[in-house]
Amino acid sequence: MAESLLLSTARVTTFDGDKLLTGASGFFFERDDRLFFVTSRHVVIDAPTKHFPNRLEIELHTDAVDLTRSTAISVWLYVDGKSAWRQGSDMGGEIDVAAIEIPREALPPNPAMFCFTPKHLPRSLDEVEVGSVLLIVGFPLGFHDVVHHLPVVRQAVVASAFGVRFQGQGFFLTDARTHRGTSGAPVVKRVPAAGGKLPWTLLGVHSARMDMSTRDLQLDESLGLNSAWYADILMTLTAPVMTGKQLQIQG
Repeated sequence: MAESLLLSTARVTTFDGDKLLTGASGFFFERDDRLFFVTSRHVVIDAPTKHFPNRLEIELHTDAVDLTRSTAISVWLYVDGKSAWRQGSDMGGEIDVAAIEIPREALPPNPAMFCFTPKHLPRSLDEVEVGSVLLIVGFPLGFHDVVHHLPVVRQAVVASAFGVRFQGQGFFLTDARTHRGTSGAPVVKRVPAAGGKLPWTLLGVHSARMDMSTRDLQLDESLGLNSAWYADILMTLTAPVMTGKQLQIQG
């Protein structure tokens, strides 16, 4: 069986009907016996790039021992014309995180998966120092172990003051080599003393690479910096709401 962290993250593919659009990353979050799939909001809708999928396919393992066995569940993004995902905004604008609830009956029997929970969120901002070593778990450019359907891991460090909203927005920076397809990946820090089946702290949701528009493409390397939205937004996005209502959070 693979490490629990690798089974907390899944490859997600977006579709417009039967038309394949893009691939990305995401992870499972459980709260009060309710299951959510978390990814970047721009994975489910992105007006600037005219990206408007109407469903997702999420790959799941069906055998904890034989990891070659997997299936994909299809999740519709709109129900009765309304978006099924939850998104939020704050004083800095829209937050690039989306959470969509997955009905238990949509899962295969005994899926081999691990879920982050509210207990995996940092209890104190003092737990994380600038330069702390992190991992970003995902599917860069769709690359992964196609036999065992497992993601790959990139090493990162905290590159801005953790707990401080970088440039007034709800994310911090990581220094890591990332690619398209990593959007929605969990950004985690190892906590060996925590024990349990998933000994990691969930710090953020990887969003996008950052660069300077003034960079000389021939003389200057890319910054190698990325935005990761603070994971505590999940406590708002997964709060109980009336069935069928889109959550648009202001805070």
